Amino acid sequence: MNHSRAGAADGAGGAGDIVEAGAEGPPPPQRERLVPHSGPLSKRSGMRKSARFAESVSAPLSAPSGAPARRGGGGDDDEEDYVEITLDVRDDSVAVHSVKPAGGAEDSDVTLLARTLEKRSSSFGHSVIRNASSRIKQVSQELRRLASVNRRGGGAGGPRIDRSKSAAAHALKGLKFISRAEGGAGWPAVEKRFDELAKDGLLPRSKFGQCIGMKELEFAGELFDALARRRNISGDSISKAELLEFWDQISDTSFDSRLQTFFDMVDKNADGRITEEEVKEIITLSASANKLSKVQEQSEEYARLIMEELDPSNLGYIELYNLEMLLLQAPSQSVRIGTTNSRNLSQMLSQNLRPTAEPNPLRRWYRRASYFLEDNWRRVWVLLLWLAVCAGLFSYKFVQYRRRAVFDVMGYCVCVAKGGAETLKFNMALILLPVCRNTVTWIRNRAAVARVVPFDDNLNFHKVIAVGITVGAGLHIISHLTCDFPRLLHATDAEYEPMKPFFGDRRPPNYWWFVKGTEGWTGLVMLVLMAVAFTLATPWFRRGRLRLPRPLNRLTGFNAFWYSHHFFVVVYALLIVHGHYLYLTKDWYKKTTWMYLAVPMCLYACERLTRALRSSVRPVKILKVAVYPGNVLSLHFSKPQGFRYKSGQYIFVNCAAVSPFQWHPFSITSAPQDDYVSVHIRTLGDWTRELKNVFSRVCRPPTEGKSGLLRAEYDRDGAMTNPSFPKVLIDGPYGAPAQDYKQYDIVLLVGLGIGATPMISIIKDIINNMRQLDGDLENGGGDASVPSSFRTRRAYFYWVTREQGSFEWFRGVMDEVAETDKKGVIELHNYCTSVYEEGDARSALIAMLQSLNHAKHGVDVVSGTRVKTHFARPNWRNVYKRIALNHRDQRVGVFYCGAPVLTKELRELAQDFSRKTSTKFDFHKENF
Repeated sequence: MNHSRAGAADGAGGAGDIVEAGAEGPPPPQRERLVPHSGPLSKRSGMRKSARFAESVSAPLSAPSGAPARRGGGGDDDEEDYVEITLDVRDDSVAVHSVKPAGGAEDSDVTLLARTLEKRSSSFGHSVIRNASSRIKQVSQELRRLASVNRRGGGAGGPRIDRSKSAAAHALKGLKFISRAEGGAGWPAVEKRFDELAKDGLLPRSKFGQCIGMKELEFAGELFDALARRRNISGDSISKAELLEFWDQISDTSFDSRLQTFFDMVDKNADGRITEEEVKEIITLSASANKLSKVQEQSEEYARLIMEELDPSNLGYIELYNLEMLLLQAPSQSVRIGTTNSRNLSQMLSQNLRPTAEPNPLRRWYRRASYFLEDNWRRVWVLLLWLAVCAGLFSYKFVQYRRRAVFDVMGYCVCVAKGGAETLKFNMALILLPVCRNTVTWIRNRAAVARVVPFDDNLNFHKVIAVGITVGAGLHIISHLTCDFPRLLHATDAEYEPMKPFFGDRRPPNYWWFVKGTEGWTGLVMLVLMAVAFTLATPWFRRGRLRLPRPLNRLTGFNAFWYSHHFFVVVYALLIVHGHYLYLTKDWYKKTTWMYLAVPMCLYACERLTRALRSSVRPVKILKVAVYPGNVLSLHFSKPQGFRYKSGQYIFVNCAAVSPFQWHPFSITSAPQDDYVSVHIRTLGDWTRELKNVFSRVCRPPTEGKSGLLRAEYDRDGAMTNPSFPKVLIDGPYGAPAQDYKQYDIVLLVGLGIGATPMISIIKDIINNMRQLDGDLENGGGDASVPSSFRTRRAYFYWVTREQGSFEWFRGVMDEVAETDKKGVIELHNYCTSVYEEGDARSALIAMLQSLNHAKHGVDVVSGTRVKTHFARPNWRNVYKRIALNHRDQRVGVFYCGAPVLTKELRELAQDFSRKTSTKFDFHKENF
């Protein structure tokens, strides 16, 4: 192939084969020159289609730093200002053969252009290019942009873009257009979807997002337009070959290619410049893709902020290098381990945490058993004790009836029936104790007992006992109905003789005789009521997971569970009657049912009476109501006299306007030192939905500076802005796992959605205690006013929520922590999972905007607080790893509140790090 170099001393202008790169000043004089070629550019009669035309095109770049740009002038140094592009033209197609500086010196910008153009030209071979002139125009546009970058970036005093290794490493994380989940299968999957979606071999623009696996169709449409503009493709459909070109570009791993694609999306008129209106449009698009409605509403303000930062000269536009500079200099969202020592420790820790298979099965079993006992020894000994008592009672009754005369008639069936009945009586008494909340709260506050009894599992133990009741009732009922009664009916006169004192002189005539008796019908009614209550208490019914047709749909939800569970009043009354009218026991002192039930029933009755009296004797006044985005209702009550609680505990709330009988538990979000009690309630069921509706009707839109969608509160003079609030009663407080956070110097608090409520109370309590501690130290009085049980010196709070509006719930708390926590005791991490992960092109502009706005105003654009928001979901292994490195040889309390979806992962990580590092993690959870 023949080459020629153009644009030496006189300039870059020339006849049609010369491409100008946006040079400044008057056009240079043209001169004639011969271009060698091996064939004509256009088709001619008799010419071969394989004829080639090759030429070298040079264009000026920028002047050296500190010197004016030159258009000519002679000398050997002139070639350093030019770039040589070799084009390979075949019939109607043109490809870029090579791009290099005219003088032979390396240049990063030229390398970028070479990679971009050569890569693009390699994919051109898959399809017929529309025409050569459009390709030359495309190269011209590339050079024009490149010249603009060099003019602005290379001059004296111009901005310097950090191309260091660390900056490039950060930038390479950015601007991914396809995530692993969307594009993990690669081109074959895209090609398969193309075959399914294409019509007549063409894929319409409306199906482009679905074809490449991008859910945000609007964003995918803008990406389609940008890729089409770059290739001068008109129309709203593309072929498979063109789709492959698109895919090659959006899946390109080079940051420069991604940056150019992103720039093209914003630069809709392809002039190499982005105006404020175009910035506003892409902010709106990015906010829509990430479900950030508030950012979308303020897109005009944020576009102005970006232009002020990147266009200080008020030119009215920004260029490619501005975005590149912003991305390279933007701080990373993730927290990095900085020092060499920390990195080495991190690598060592990663090696220790790497799973290793144990070849010996006995050792593997022993290790698993020891780990299990280490994590669950308190649960194990309680369950073993319970099982031992049940087994002992069953054996006692079994042996007792094995020695009685009735055994000769009914055999082992009566032994099983009576053994099951004995365990049933014990469990019916025991099942009331875990739900005696006042008693459990009082006992768990005694630290000595709490160390060996897992009070956090009281409701789980309640469910385990319910399973024991089911087993005992099954043994008792099945043995009687299918074995004992038929055997008695078919017994001979001699066999029946010992049974006369219990069943009468005349043998029961039929099976119905047993059913209609007091013993029979009470047992069957109890069976039906317990079956209904147990069924409606299962998660499928209680949480409304089943979709039943009307009117059966009323059997699902919390209301059905709550009302059916109160069948227990009838069940216990029938149980006492049933235990009095026994077939085979006539002496009163041998009828032990009432003995089992007396103490637990009295204790539970006192519990319920205490709740009723306490809630009525301690009236509360509603101080403030706010309705927040995400269907959350916030209630602030006056603090009843003598009402003391710990952060992490919860109360029961009753509203007669919704239901006079139902009480529902909610975590306290205020701190013990506050002069009010607050709860945040999310509408997750029938009762909470109606409660929100009741209060929404008496609230009004907030005044300027107030948060929430609707508000109502007392003013400073004690007057009510809206006095028609419904009456609300509270009962509590009651113990919860999070209240034990003061036992740890280091705590990791994790809240999922509305599960952040107990953690907010803990954070406020830590701040208040630290403030008291600092005040006492300044006054020279030590820390006497701080409770002796307060040990926490470091807290990590991770709040993961799906909606941007959720951050309004606790915006005041976040700002207070950011302002008052000067020593960095509390580390706040907010995660918004609706925003794509850091580095995704769909969230790239949001990340840039976030950095700019936080640096200038100190406010996060996502949360509206002083705390910067992270994108997507946390990497929990990295979170544990970082804490383990920062707090070696210490015990960390991990407290999680939220849906069960995260429980398993957080618990397993706590166990893994506790076993393989010197940091011990104690996991506590509270699910709803």
